[in-house]
This record gives sequence, structure tokens and C-alpha cells, in this order.
Amino acid sequence: MPMPRPCPRLAARAVLLHEDRLLLVNAYADNRLGLMCAPGGGVEAGASVPDNLRREVFEETGLTISVGAPCLVNEFHDPSGDFHQVDIYFRCHILGPAQIASDWKDHEAIVTRHQWVTKSELAQIPHKPDSLGAVAFGPAEAAITYDPLEPILR
Repeated sequence: MPMPRPCPRLAARAVLLHEDRLLLVNAYADNRLGLMCAPGGGVEAGASVPDNLRREVFEETGLTISVGAPCLVNEFHDPSGDFHQVDIYFRCHILGPAQIASDWKDHEAIVTRHQWVTKSELAQIPHKPDSLGAVAFGPAEAAITYDPLEPILR
């Protein structure tokens, strides 16, 4: 009998704009492919998705945020493996200073790079999901976007 596939992993991510710039962090601990993404991460049971997102953003950047409405659901997977993740993106706002301390360290040592980018700069940076720029720099009142299953980059 074949082994059942594991359930998809659930993660929350912050669409965080400050002075018309979007906050990105490295997607892989070793900065493989130079791939960037929105800050956030895995949801832990026992806390709401927004509470998990506040925790993840603080762990990765030291920033305190308020979490607004969801704006994007993206799912991606490894077609040759078992990895499947569903990310829920929320429009967020910074509470307090927008500076990330130069000596800030992610205690899990995954996020080692932070970058605030304009819409035109984002187009030149490898990032996921593909729809991130349209959602982040589009109208804030736009309907939530859904990205169907896209392959993970390795």
C-alpha cells in the first residue's frame, strides 16, 4: 500500500509596505538562488494565524506589526517530493520604527538578509510567489488573490 502524502504545511506571510517599498527576506537559509520572499513562516497550533505571523515577523526582523486583511493565498510544492505549503498573505503595518537593526539575528538562522524594494526593483529580484508584486503594489482594497499550485524553486 502506498504511503499517504503528508498534509500541506500552513504558513503566514506579511505584505509590508513602508514608503512605497516592500519588505523582502531571503527564502532559503543558505540564500540559495538569491530567492527572496515576504517575511513570515510556519503556523504553530494553539495560536491564531495573525498571532503566528506577528511572532514570525518579529523573529525574522525585530519589527512589531499589526496584521490586516488577507490579500493572497499561494500554494506551492515540490513535484518530485512531498513538500506542499499553503501561504496566507496579510496586509500588515509597522508599529513603531521601520528600521531593522543591523545586528538583528534570526534565532533560527534562516533569515540573514532583509531588503526594502520598490515595485521596479522587485521586478529585477528573484522572488516568490510570482504574483507578489501585483498584490503588494496593487490597490489595497482589491479582492483576495489565489495562486494555484506552483512548483518550488530549488
